[in-house]
Amino acid sequence: MLTEVAEGIHKLVINFPTGMGAVNCYLIEGKNGYTVIDTGTDSKEAKDGWKEVLSSGIIIEKVVLTHTHQDHIGLAKWFQQEVGVPVIVSYLGYVEMKKNRVSHRRDRTNSLIIRHGGVALPNKINEDNSIYDFEPDGFFNNHQHIQLGEELYEAIWTPGHAPDHFCFYNKNKKIMIIGDHVLNSISPVIGLWSGEEGNPLQDYLLSLKVVEKYPADITLPGHGDLIYDLPARIHEMTAKHRHRLQQVLQSVSMEGKTANQICYEVYDTANIILNLSSFMATLTRLLYLESIGKVERLELDGIVSFKRKVSLEF
Repeated sequence: MLTEVAEGIHKLVINFPTGMGAVNCYLIEGKNGYTVIDTGTDSKEAKDGWKEVLSSGIIIEKVVLTHTHQDHIGLAKWFQQEVGVPVIVSYLGYVEMKKNRVSHRRDRTNSLIIRHGGVALPNKINEDNSIYDFEPDGFFNNHQHIQLGEELYEAIWTPGHAPDHFCFYNKNKKIMIIGDHVLNSISPVIGLWSGEEGNPLQDYLLSLKVVEKYPADITLPGHGDLIYDLPARIHEMTAKHRHRLQQVLQSVSMEGKTANQICYEVYDTANIILNLSSFMATLTRLLYLESIGKVERLELDGIVSFKRKVSLEF
């Protein structure tokens, strides 16, 4: 059930039926119990996984979150109110929590999708605002050192995958808890899940450069296998992004295409709603290309398209 991945740090894979299907949670030993990093979704399957751990007699001291996506914060409220464990989030994460309690994310996301040439999400897609409806027990800021187990870790703000995403770095042991910022075998989706336009890909690429400066012997991601050469993985992912940016740029016509049209061409997907991540990745790349002057937007009857400028060089 628990796999020791470094001295005093255990990996627990929590399974659930939606999204990625599983999340890596990390339990860090301390004299007062374990610090848990991330929780899994608010689902019976995830709760059953944790109940099995708790039934073994393990004591949880606190829960600390890398970010507030559903698969990472989903059971935080349950831990606090049912298990009696304090929950610590970043101040930026708390802003996202308050926004999501009352947000109409589906409406905003639908407006964004339609504005960029797609069709609305089906109503059957669940939007569970209740998981955000609790008050955290503590907060942290960028570059603040927080105690995880018996060690101090630096909290490093790494926006892109989520606006409130943080990594945790132990300088003495050269351990990076990296959440969803860098994964071993897949690239994290850079999307606009709040339904608000921005430039998260620019934020993400800058954040990759930030964590690359920290020497890490072992990197603990939120999904999949551990990473033992973080700079190499970052270089690989950066090259993949550049390749995709070039594909998107080549797909943009001189007359203009919507993000939805370009997504179909680049990803050859049959159903954009079933492949919302591909749509989001395409849109955030277009917004990045717009920010660096490679494409420009046109708007007609409330629908946005992107027109290529003369150069195809990225």
